[in-house]
Amino acid sequence: MVLRRPRYNARMVFLKLGGSLITDKHRPYTPLPGRRRGLAEPIAAARRARPEMRLLLGHGSGSFGHWAAQEGDIRHGVREADDWRRFVRIWHAAQRLNRLVMDALLGAGVPAVAFPPSAATMAEDGALRRWEVAPLEAALAAGLVPVTYGDVVFDTRRGGVIVSTEEIFAFLAPRLRPRRVLIAGVEAGVWADYPACTRVVPEITSANLAAVLPALQGSAAADVTGGMAAKVREMLALAEAVPGLDVLIFDGRDAERVRVALLGASPGTRIMGNS
Repeated sequence: MVLRRPRYNARMVFLKLGGSLITDKHRPYTPLPGRRRGLAEPIAAARRARPEMRLLLGHGSGSFGHWAAQEGDIRHGVREADDWRRFVRIWHAAQRLNRLVMDALLGAGVPAVAFPPSAATMAEDGALRRWEVAPLEAALAAGLVPVTYGDVVFDTRRGGVIVSTEEIFAFLAPRLRPRRVLIAGVEAGVWADYPACTRVVPEITSANLAAVLPALQGSAAADVTGGMAAKVREMLALAEAVPGLDVLIFDGRDAERVRVALLGASPGTRIMGNS
């Protein structure tokens, strides 16, 4: 008898803390320390309530990485010596914010371990191609919380590129098979009537994507990874690629929403595939 591999791991959850949630994206290199601490506590509480949960945490680079990237765009490749100097500045900015996030998590009692993409991945022509996931799996098996983030990575064709947390999640999800991917930002979900912002789209699938797209606007703040439209497209493609996966975009400024989302609630907009 041949056993079919499960479509997903019911204990596995990915959570992204958006850059706009943990930094002031309108002001260069400006963290929000109270917000970071306020997010670490519900993560710790959810893990206490559901000790069997396996959590991969990611965060955006916010006013650190995005502003550093605007000072010299390397999104599409690194060629010259000046480009490599920009590459290093972006790496340093992303690492600085990650350290602040790690300090907040550890202060709340979350056993977090950083996994910087720049140290462990390779891209090819702008897309992640290689990442040895055994250390990630070992951390999860030990009950630790791996933390990754938007970062620069080396690229076999372009020299170096920037990858977003959503792109990282999209690469890791088929390998770690989460049941849910949670994207916590500063919006209640995906707005049906941007910029009035009075109605949230409850669900997005390939069937209604075309109707939703006109309302998706890029962020008003610095964001070199594409804004909401790019995030929705990336997450819909991911939901369709991993059978049974649910993606949730929601407002993470309320700590209770973060806690209940980790425990299975669905505030905000759900993105689902057809499978």
